[in-house]
This record gives sequence, structure tokens and C-alpha cells, in this order.
Amino acid sequence: MKKPVVITADSTVDLSPELLERYQIRTLPLTIILGEEEYQDGVNFSPADMYARYHKDGLLPKTAAPSVQDFDNFFRPLVEAGYEVLHLDISSDLSNTYNAARLAAQELEGVYTVDSRMLSTGIGLLAIESAECAARGMSAREIAAHLYELREKVSTSFVLDTLEFMWKGGRCTGVEALGANLLKLKPALEMKDGKLGVYKKYRGNMAQVYRKYITERLSGKKIRPGHIFLTESGEIEPEVVEELTALVKELSGCREVHHTVAGCTVSSHCGPRTLGVLFIEE
Repeated sequence: MKKPVVITADSTVDLSPELLERYQIRTLPLTIILGEEEYQDGVNFSPADMYARYHKDGLLPKTAAPSVQDFDNFFRPLVEAGYEVLHLDISSDLSNTYNAARLAAQELEGVYTVDSRMLSTGIGLLAIESAECAARGMSAREIAAHLYELREKVSTSFVLDTLEFMWKGGRCTGVEALGANLLKLKPALEMKDGKLGVYKKYRGNMAQVYRKYITERLSGKKIRPGHIFLTESGEIEPEVVEELTALVKELSGCREVHHTVAGCTVSSHCGPRTLGVLFIEE
């Protein structure tokens, strides 16, 4: 008898509680380390908490991947309950999370781990696709094979308001951050081959930058009409988000435009007022 498939992901999937519930996607949080304190990403620590602590005492968190044992504890009850598991993780070039999941899955039958080669709702798009495939009766093995082809068509990018958090987290030099600030440059980053890199630099106030960035990312693209994400790291004014959501809907033609706020893992590197538009190309 064919086993039902459950879709799982690590917390960098950045889907809203409503979407996780709608698609019955289960998540395992990464650990947020702040000094001597530890929290669970999205469970008891949010980007708003992180920014408050940073403004108060200058502390930026570090993140830690779940251990192999954490993944075993996560997968095993699902397997014992009679499920196959299709699991998605943040790109293995950005974190050890996928490797830990893969090692845990080797000891269990019917657990298929997929290196998304993405982060944030780039993973979320693949997770939703997985859930829709499972609902159509595909096995976890079939879904995994499908995702290894589909992930090449996922467009994941962001535009940053500041390089301060990248600099403090060791992702760029102080000279680069200072130069960007002096020139009022707003770097745009995209995922390519599992890695995140700068592909363009904008100049101007952020409301104008957001509009230009979204317009350029969506214009002339053949976008799958199902789902598109407008994902931010917090502290963007609601009226700006509302205007940008309407712009995304107009330019993309997608049936569902999802506005989400990234978790601490992504936001701790990008900083506040980062915004991305993420979609799957035909």
C-alpha cells in the first residue's frame, strides 16, 4: 500500500503560519545564539526581537544548524507513523543543515532530502510545489526527482537597504560597507549555483529602489502563474508593502502574491528593510 507523503523543511523556508497550515508543511527550527542565550528561529525569537536587542546592546546573533540527532528526532516519528518524508533545506553552500539532514535520513527508510540550492521563500516555493505534488499522489522519490529539475528555475533575489549586518556578520568588509554607505548604494543579491552574490547596485531612496528592482526582476519574464513571494526582513512601512504587492500582482500575473517576513536566520545577515521578489520561471 502506498504511503502518504509529508513535506518538511528547515525554518529558513520562511513561509507564514497560514501557508504552513494550508499545505501541512512541518518545519525544524535553526538555533539562534545571542551571547550565552539560545533561541529557536521563529519559535521564541523573531526579527523584531533581534533588531531590538541589536539597537539596545549591539549584539547580532549567530545561527546554528540542527544536529543529526535533531533531524533523527524530527524524522523518526513521521516514519514510524507510516509516512514517507520529502525534506527541503537551505543551500548546502550556505549552511551545514542539509548535510545533517542527509546523514539522519540515511538511517531511515522513506526519507528523501533535497538540497534546495536556495534560501528563504525560494525554498518555500519548492515546498509548496512538493505539497501540491503529494496531493496529486506522487511519491516522495518522484517529488525529489522533480525538484532537482525545478530548482534551476527558481528566481531568488533581494535588495538590501544597508550592508551593516553583512559587515558585522563577516559577509563583507568594512571598506565595502563604508563605500556603499558613502555612495548611498543599495546592493541587490541573487542566488546562483547555490551561492548568494551581488548582481547589481541601486541608488536612491528605498521606496524608489524597491519599485525599480521589482520592475526589472519581473519585466520580460515568463513566470509560472501560481505563486510569487514578496518577502521582507521587517521594518518596511505597511503602505509601501501594500503598494509593492499591487505592483507584483500587476507585473507577474500570478494568482497568489504572498507577503511574508523572513525569519532570523536570513534577517540576521541581510538586516532590516531588505526585500525580495521570488518566483518560478516557466
